[in-house]
Amino acid sequence: MKLKKLMVLTAACSMVLSITACGSNNNANNGGNVEATNAPAANTTENAGTNSGNAAATEVVPEDGATLTVWESKDERKFAEEIAKQFTAKYNVPVKIEELAPPDQVNRLIQDGPSGLAADVVLLPHDNLGKAASASVVLPNDIFAEETKSANTEASIIGSTFNNELYGYPRAAETYALYYNKSLLKEAPKSFDDVLAFSKTFTDKSKNRYGIMWEVGNLYFNYMFIASNGGYLFGDNGTNKDDIGLNNEGAITSLKAFVKMKEALPIKSGDINPDIKRGLFNSGDVAMDITGPWELAGYKTALGDNLGIAPIPTIDGKTSITFSGIKIFAVNAYSQYPNAAKLYANFASGKDAQLLLNKLVGSVPTNNEALADPQISGDPYVSAFAEQAKNSQPMPSIPEMGNVWAPVNAALPEIWDKNVDPKVAMDKAVQQIKDLNNGVAAE
Repeated sequence: MKLKKLMVLTAACSMVLSITACGSNNNANNGGNVEATNAPAANTTENAGTNSGNAAATEVVPEDGATLTVWESKDERKFAEEIAKQFTAKYNVPVKIEELAPPDQVNRLIQDGPSGLAADVVLLPHDNLGKAASASVVLPNDIFAEETKSANTEASIIGSTFNNELYGYPRAAETYALYYNKSLLKEAPKSFDDVLAFSKTFTDKSKNRYGIMWEVGNLYFNYMFIASNGGYLFGDNGTNKDDIGLNNEGAITSLKAFVKMKEALPIKSGDINPDIKRGLFNSGDVAMDITGPWELAGYKTALGDNLGIAPIPTIDGKTSITFSGIKIFAVNAYSQYPNAAKLYANFASGKDAQLLLNKLVGSVPTNNEALADPQISGDPYVSAFAEQAKNSQPMPSIPEMGNVWAPVNAALPEIWDKNVDPKVAMDKAVQQIKDLNNGVAAE
């Protein structure tokens, strides 16, 4: 069963952007408060009242002697340090920032939370929330629930919720779009056929020069080559683990268009990473880059007025459907200082914090007031991401989503690097996902 059109409409109406993420792969030192007990923190907040979501922020008081550790993305560390400084000035609670890629945080939290070695506040892609909540390693967003719900877009609240319980504090929405260098292209191509035609005149592998570049081995950036002709991940709006559409007829049709693009980008998937791609785009050796808003600030600095952003080109005449995702803060259930941690998560995801994050790294807010602020509404780049968001699908947040990445991220390089038939590669990936979903070790 295909992901319902209602999901796309909901995302378009309620969210200005999107995935996945996609953070740094830096490892963090052991974080958290090592003296934490082995029992999760109680789901109450001192001096905060008893009605979930109804307590005022002023009633929340940090615990005596509270200190916090926060896991953050490498790319967003500048924001983290500034917002932590502001939080400490307001609440007199010291905050230590440690780098850990958001997609890696849930596993570290499950592993290190009970022993007190995990951070008090973590940053998760919303598709990891189901796994974290099912493992009981994050606390519900109870004290600030009503404030969070009223302040943010509907889609970001959906992404911050699991089994009808609000856990997350949304701070940014993400999808990807087409960055292009206006000094090399007068206007953005409308279709991938146009991309290929331009690349035939520009790509020169001997000079390390390419018409377009994106992470061809990463499902997050290649969902368009699955969904645009009717493929999908899980059926029933992303909730049915037994209905997998990664290898249906529509997905295979789109993947054939993916294969055609090797002529524009004749290199191995393993030779493409964010640092390589970023350097080549900044130098003018890559004319187009498919990536997310986290690159906006750096690309604006490098290209200035020559930077353009547009929606993803069409595939076989069909609108490109991209992944969208919400980055959310969550509070470690084993934190010694849940009051302080909840205060930080709320403080660091509010309007002013989201505007600061946008200013420093180009992120797209989920806060409604921030979205209406001239800093955002008057930005032509954010508007391009908003247009792509109208044709994006939120990543499923069920725990089984964690079983999708490795099999598909192995299948895509097989198709790109080794010319394996897309149907063969995706059939294998789907079987591996089913085995993992059913507790069977995949081959």
